[in-house]
Amino acid sequence: MSADRQYKVRHRTPDAKQAAVLVIDMQEYFRGIAGPIIPAMQLTIATCRDAGIPVIYTRHAHKSPSDYGMLGEWWPDVIHDGTPEAELLPEVNKQNEDKLIHKHTYSAFYGTDLERFLKEQGKTEVIVTGVMTNLCCETSAREAFVRGFRVFFSSDATATSAEDLHLATLENMAYGFAYLVDCKTLKASLS
Repeated sequence: MSADRQYKVRHRTPDAKQAAVLVIDMQEYFRGIAGPIIPAMQLTIATCRDAGIPVIYTRHAHKSPSDYGMLGEWWPDVIHDGTPEAELLPEVNKQNEDKLIHKHTYSAFYGTDLERFLKEQGKTEVIVTGVMTNLCCETSAREAFVRGFRVFFSSDATATSAEDLHLATLENMAYGFAYLVDCKTLKASLS
């Protein structure tokens, strides 16, 4: 049984007119973790573009120790802005019209213009994809939920360092924050 079916307790599909897809931190720094989900990510992005859903990328990087916050205490190696590790993976194919959010903590909302941008675009739903499932993806999904957005969380276009952490997040998301989707059911529902 797929993780999507195992944990799915509520059923709904995104509304293409109301949704935006968040591509969280698909960067060179995370290539080892992100590599296996690139095909699902590519299909998700293509499906959303075909449905007219805007694609929003986040890029996590630090300019100086003053913006490390607690991440500097928690992680011995942060992503430094301007380095090759901070760049988006070319396989995720960011296009000029796609929005890019620069962030320096787990949340795509904290200290960014993401919420304002979504509201200006009339978007009330987000589809969360990217890395790491249990850190930046989960934090961004939870924040979206508490800010009043309907959240869809990808079970196959998200990844993290350990399967148990990935599955725990999917269970938590399905229990109280998000509708689970995968790239194939997303394609079927938006086609």
